[in-house]
Amino acid sequence: MEQKAEQHITMTLPDGASRVYDAGVTGFEIAKDISSSLAKISIAIRINGELCDLSLPITQDSDIAIVTRKDDEALEMIRHDCAHVMAEAVQNLFPGTQVTIGPNIENGFFYDFARNEPFSTDDFEAIEKEMRKIVERNSQFVREVWDRDEAIAYFRGKGENYKAELIEDLPESESIKIYRQGEWLDLCRGPHMQSTKQVGTAFKLLKVAGAYWRGDSSKAMLTRIYGTAWRSDDELKEYLHQLDEAEKRDHRKLGNEMDLYHFQPEAQGSVFWHPKGYVIYNALEQYIRRRVNDAGYKEIKTPQLIDNKLWEASGHWGKYRENMFVVPDEIPSVDDDGPVVSEHAFEKLMALKPMNCPAHVQVFKQGITSYRDLPIRLAEFGCCHRNEAHGALHGLMRVRQMTQDDAHIFCTEDQITDESVAFCGLIKDVYSDLGFDDVRIVLALRPESRAGSDEVWDKAEDGLRQALIKAGLEFEEEEGEGAFYGPKIEYHIRDAIGRSWQCGTLQLDFVLPERLDAHYIGEDGNKHRPVMLHRAILGTLERFIGIMIENYAGKLPLWLAPVQCVVATITASADDYARDIYEQLKAAGIRAELDIRNEKINYKVREHSVGKVPNLFVVGAREAEEKTVAIRRLGSQAQDVKSFDEALAEIVDEAKAPF
Repeated sequence: MEQKAEQHITMTLPDGASRVYDAGVTGFEIAKDISSSLAKISIAIRINGELCDLSLPITQDSDIAIVTRKDDEALEMIRHDCAHVMAEAVQNLFPGTQVTIGPNIENGFFYDFARNEPFSTDDFEAIEKEMRKIVERNSQFVREVWDRDEAIAYFRGKGENYKAELIEDLPESESIKIYRQGEWLDLCRGPHMQSTKQVGTAFKLLKVAGAYWRGDSSKAMLTRIYGTAWRSDDELKEYLHQLDEAEKRDHRKLGNEMDLYHFQPEAQGSVFWHPKGYVIYNALEQYIRRRVNDAGYKEIKTPQLIDNKLWEASGHWGKYRENMFVVPDEIPSVDDDGPVVSEHAFEKLMALKPMNCPAHVQVFKQGITSYRDLPIRLAEFGCCHRNEAHGALHGLMRVRQMTQDDAHIFCTEDQITDESVAFCGLIKDVYSDLGFDDVRIVLALRPESRAGSDEVWDKAEDGLRQALIKAGLEFEEEEGEGAFYGPKIEYHIRDAIGRSWQCGTLQLDFVLPERLDAHYIGEDGNKHRPVMLHRAILGTLERFIGIMIENYAGKLPLWLAPVQCVVATITASADDYARDIYEQLKAAGIRAELDIRNEKINYKVREHSVGKVPNLFVVGAREAEEKTVAIRRLGSQAQDVKSFDEALAEIVDEAKAPF
């Protein structure tokens, strides 16, 4: 009897080389075949782009890549597996606790637990100790596929009702995957590394928080434990140092210490700017205004409250309404004597604008525009409102009322590249002036839900791509991250402690001019649609000020500092001299304060250091006699004695805005 030939499959490696194996070969067997040293450090395999367990049998020709701890994917898997280790440790130590959901997040992971008594940070030491035991135990991660009813009955039987509910809500077509690590198991899609040992011990639990089951406030409150995990102790140490620095630099803490602004419940997500904070706000706005005016923009101002008909026409009503504050407007009925409010009055809907673009189109449409007038660049420091969820609000970084340094360029298709290249140069100069030279550029491509045809999107995406190439800029492309009406260039700035912030954008839009019937008269005498470039540099003034406060740890550049110099006396005999130099500083345009309180000089120095005052001009009897000042600069213990005239000239020069 003829024996059936065994099926062979071809594995193509990242370098293009290929190897032939029997069908059903696993990633671990392939790694071992390549080299025993690779097998020892391998943690997963990527099969046709999908991250998979090393133990998964491969049954067809595939492109593969063995993943080790050195690869980018490793962090994702280490954190995923560490979350499982934490969940087992919690249930070992606190029997009766239910495990619910625990995904990876940026720089770490969390798990939500159901327990009668919420966890606290006091529990972390014991949990981490138990986690290390589980890691050292070196239990294999074993993937199993269960029958749906069997899985529901198992978790219900253990009192794990949340897990049972998750399984019940999964599509009937989805297989129920369970991963074991020793005796402990959990519902999980995977993949996982080979064993708990590969998690390592570079992990730390960070904080606890309350979280509603499935984010629904009508459901049970759970306890969420956040943690972080890294490849090595050095990486963990570096990250914890960054967290410590971030806490010290927190703009909410510094904003209070520097008396810049506050928030209160009666105006959720809206800033109450104090005099010192508003100095920063105005200085930054005035700087950007000078920049955009010099670049050929014309500044305008448009209404905040606009009829919903315009938002319907623009497409925002259908795509963005849930984020808009909608306001009813009662329209009186009319009789022979004029308008009257009666039972016959009706309401129309207005909305506070969440962005400025439809209003800018209305300005463009006034009068007749010729091709000779293009490009037209309209800028606005537009006050916008967005209905952000209460839980998403975060100091200046996420607000409901914001001011955008917004502008829209109306141009022809032939002008797209030049206008885009010019904007790339402008934004680079601004970021450099503000202390941000590490900028990552991303070209965000069409989202799944969008307006406009694929042909229009092809043209728009290629327009921005060619502009970036012509500008000589390196960039990455990200699928699905564009706005609903067009692709965009995103500018991500990196701050002093390595965090990335997405601020500026340039969006290319063929759709909105069409929807809002904008046109210009071409050289042929016919009507043509302009192209619309939406662009912002800072994004919003509120958020950018928060970023700058944290980047500079409150020690803002002198031109932005709300108080640039304090004149402080050592003794009352120097009061008159202090008043005189204070007045001269003010006359020279320096934002100065006078401190002649009957307090010791060390007390004054400490107080103004907390307030991040960059310069203290300390004067006593000797300084008054010699017409000098003892200069103390923020962050330095040194004292520099100079004539007041020399000190004044220096501070006036240093306080000049960069443009």
